[in-house]
Order: sequence, then structure tokens, then C-alpha cells
Amino acid sequence: MPIATPEVYNEMLDRAKAGKFAYPAINVTSSQTLNAALRGFAEAESDGIVQISTGGAEFLGGQYSKDMVTGAVALAEYAHILAEKYPVNIALHTDHCPKDKLDGYVRPLLALSEERVKAGRNPLFQSHMWDGSAETLADNLQIAQELLEQARRANIILEVEITPTGGEEDGVSHEINDELYTTVDDAIRTVEALGLGEKGRYLLAASFGNVHGVYKPGNVVLRPELLKELNDGVAAKFGKQSPFDFVFHGGSGSTEQEILTALENGVVKMNIDTDTQYAFTRPVADHMFKNYDGVLKVDGEVGSKKTYDPRTWGKLAEAGMAARVLEATQNLRSAGNKIK
Repeated sequence: MPIATPEVYNEMLDRAKAGKFAYPAINVTSSQTLNAALRGFAEAESDGIVQISTGGAEFLGGQYSKDMVTGAVALAEYAHILAEKYPVNIALHTDHCPKDKLDGYVRPLLALSEERVKAGRNPLFQSHMWDGSAETLADNLQIAQELLEQARRANIILEVEITPTGGEEDGVSHEINDELYTTVDDAIRTVEALGLGEKGRYLLAASFGNVHGVYKPGNVVLRPELLKELNDGVAAKFGKQSPFDFVFHGGSGSTEQEILTALENGVVKMNIDTDTQYAFTRPVADHMFKNYDGVLKVDGEVGSKKTYDPRTWGKLAEAGMAARVLEATQNLRSAGNKIK
């Protein structure tokens, strides 16, 4: 199937919300990791989301120019061609973009898609994220209003993060403390600024103790039940039940029960990066250690081309990451739920 159209992406999110499941949103940084993500979704018979962070886009742009827009556009165009060979729907998304990178990343990408739509084509990406969590809520929402209008014109969904996620992601960091919880007042102010869909659809990355990075179960205090409080608080004021499409950030190390509670309370997208990075790299490390004399020209020998050929260890990396993506679809209950 081709990359999801705006209509298909909206249907994907509606089905997830109604069915109380979520799509893994897999960060990719290369054609190899893109192939791994697509393979995992296909093997799981799950639609899904592939996303590119600012750091990922810079890496994709090459270390000579490190141009984020070039990197993101190049992989997105590649994905549009590649995805046609996979029997699932894939949405393309850009991950965390703070204020100082908007002009060099999200705004140009929105403008590019707006021109495509004006020409009768579909947008290049299906959603973009504005991470204003380092700003005051007032400034965050003011910028979100502007971006939401531009996204609406391009048939794109905007993701907003209104309060901090702990830890560090691509240079954006927040302390791990009691401030990592969105309040009902924060949610009400968000609706007052962005509406309930009439101004354009948006996904909400609310904070319920989330932390980016690598943590063992129990080391992070998640309160996914807080999402119900946010929905209920907004519903009581505005009269719309379950108003938000929530995004789960910083999910590494989450328990199965925490994930299920989040799904029951409206999470439709869960970001996965740390775990898939490890799943991709671990088979490569195994190959290198087991074939040390082959991948290196040790003691004047010539090594073994078959062992240092990037295709040899690259296939192992793809398989390892694909298996982790499949596992994520099972944890989030999207496996077997692709749009027929």
C-alpha cells in the first residue's frame, strides 16, 4: 500500500481510539531502519507510524551539510516509493521540534506539503510535532495556533507537547521531578487555544511522568490514569466526551499494565526509539565480536569480505529491529488491526 493519505491517517487514528489500541511510532535514521520498521509492521499485520526527529533528519542529510530538511525530504520520498511494496498503511511523522529549530525543520516541511496540496497532491508527511514544552504554556500555545492553521491548510495533523517529558531527546532535556504531570487546567487552556478539531486535528503529548531514555521498570513513576482526568475535565467544561488523541512519550521500561491503562484512556500513538535502537545495534555487536578476525585485517591478514560486507550484518540488524517493532504492535494491540 502507498503511504497513508490524510483520509486514511485520520481513519487509522479513529480506529485506534475506538478500539483502544495504539500505533507504535518508530524513529528511523536510515533506509535500513526504515526497512526494519516497515518489515515489522508488515509481519504484524499492523498499520503504523514512522517518524524522523531533528537529529535523525540531520544525520540523514549527511555529515557534510547536516541539512535537516534535505534529510527528512529524502527519506520521506524514499518511503513513498518503498511503502507500496508493503501490505500495511504507514504514516510519516516528524518527531520533537523545539522552538529554535522550527524555521529550519517543521516550517519548511509544512510549506513544502502546502505547495503539494495546492498542486492536487497529498502532503509529504502526514503529521508534524511541535515541542514547546520548554516554553511557557502561553507561548507554546500561541505558536501551536499558528502551526495548526498551516498544518490544516496542508491536510496535516499537528502533534503538540504542552508540558515537559523528562530526560533528554535530541538536545531537549527536562529534569525528572514532580513537574512532569499535565494538569486539567493545562488541558483546558489547550482546548481554548486549539479547539476541539474545528481548527484542525491535533495529537496531544500530555505528561503523566514520562521520561525519555533507558530505565528499568519501576524507576519511573507513571500515572497513565491521569489521562482520564484530563479527558473528563475537558468534557465537563466543553461537553465533548474523550476529546483528546493522546501520545505516549518516553515509554521505554513501561510495565504492561501501565501501557494498557494508557490505551484505555485514549493513547493512540506511542513513540519507540530507545528500544529499537538497541534491537538494531545488538545483532551488529554480536556479529562483530564473533567475527573479529573477519571484519578486521588482524596481524597483516586480509580479513573476510563476506563478514565485513555491510549487507551481512545489516540484514541481521534489520531482522532484530523488525522483531522489536512486531513486539511493540503486540503490546499496543495494533497487531492484526490493519485497515483491510
